[in-house]
Amino acid sequence: MSRLDVFVPPRPSNWLIRAMTPVNRRFMLRGFPGLRGVCDIRTIDFPEREQARLAAVCGQGKATFVTPNHPEFFTDWMLDKEISARLFPDAAFWATNGVVNGLGTLAQKFWLANNLIAQIPGNSEPAREHSIDWALKGNVVLLHPEGSVGWHSNYVAPLMPGAVDMAIDAARRGREADPAFKAFVAPVVWKLVFQRDVEPELFAECGYVEGRMKIGTGEGLRLNERVYRLYKMLLERDEADLGIVPEPSAGFDVRHRLLVKTTCDRLGGLLTIDTPEPTELLRVAMRRLREAKTDPAAPEIKSAIDRLALNLRLGDFAFSSEKVTQEELAEHIKRIRNDYCKGTMRDTLNRYVPRPAGPRTAIIRVPEPLAVHEFDGTVEEALALLRTRMWEALDGINGVVTGDGGARAYPNPFRAG
Repeated sequence: MSRLDVFVPPRPSNWLIRAMTPVNRRFMLRGFPGLRGVCDIRTIDFPEREQARLAAVCGQGKATFVTPNHPEFFTDWMLDKEISARLFPDAAFWATNGVVNGLGTLAQKFWLANNLIAQIPGNSEPAREHSIDWALKGNVVLLHPEGSVGWHSNYVAPLMPGAVDMAIDAARRGREADPAFKAFVAPVVWKLVFQRDVEPELFAECGYVEGRMKIGTGEGLRLNERVYRLYKMLLERDEADLGIVPEPSAGFDVRHRLLVKTTCDRLGGLLTIDTPEPTELLRVAMRRLREAKTDPAAPEIKSAIDRLALNLRLGDFAFSSEKVTQEELAEHIKRIRNDYCKGTMRDTLNRYVPRPAGPRTAIIRVPEPLAVHEFDGTVEEALALLRTRMWEALDGINGVVTGDGGARAYPNPFRAG
């Protein structure tokens, strides 16, 4: 078994964790005069009342699982670290095994010393048990409830059940020793807003993506049209590969749904199972592929899995609004760049440390935590309640943005075409 698939318990180093806080704040977030931070977050809007709400459910006698939304890779952990440095510096963080275990021995030691917990696909039980044990000691465990990064800060994706499952187990174990023990799932919602017009920078990044994908320049189009053109050409490529002939009058959303359905039907046929909901089919297919790597159909199954996963990344959130903000267009570009631009050192660095188009403000809010020790509903009901609270917090953040003058917006081409 490779290092990638072996769980190694974190070995948190208090001095290293605390030493990294100023590094994170200056080099990763705010930057210096004349030198912008990697994430280029100049301002953090995180009111004291929000911090107090989160701090109140952390500490001894409590098991707390903090669950931020997950709109942007790398920046997520930098903001998570800032929140933890302010409120719970001993927190443990879930991360993919590709980050914790996949970058070599020295990198693994560094991440384990920073208290990262490696999530091993198909074998998450060791990480789960370590997390519960850590939380039962009065420490925080932080994991993202939306799963993988979606690049959609205006949308709360369906939540994964891990945090709720662990909190339920922690509450049961904790109360066996202390009837007053409490367990919480504490959601956090944050959103990044550009501090100025970054259209020239987004045009430049569009040009880079067009070049790497070899699809010709979209120069002369408006920004929203140029981003839409990227997705439309990818859609047309997949339609051609699968032999789909769309109706001439069909809009992008109709064609996209047909592409997803066709891919699901083919993948279900390869696996000889009834085709469930696409996200569930994807999970089943990935598990089957891990268990049957010698199957002669494995390459075809993997190809179908990859196509489905990439197309599910553009969800209904893209089609729902009449307008699309500059931040959302930036996310569309990043999603394509992350998923399709590979093979060079520059592309690899961008996947791990994506650079924003310009300076930003991070707006952070804390919805009401879920007191698991008092909750009598099912896991599904708990997830629905948490998601509702996260949506309400996101709506509140958008109200702040609107009150400050509104986001830069364009007609949404995905809705129109």
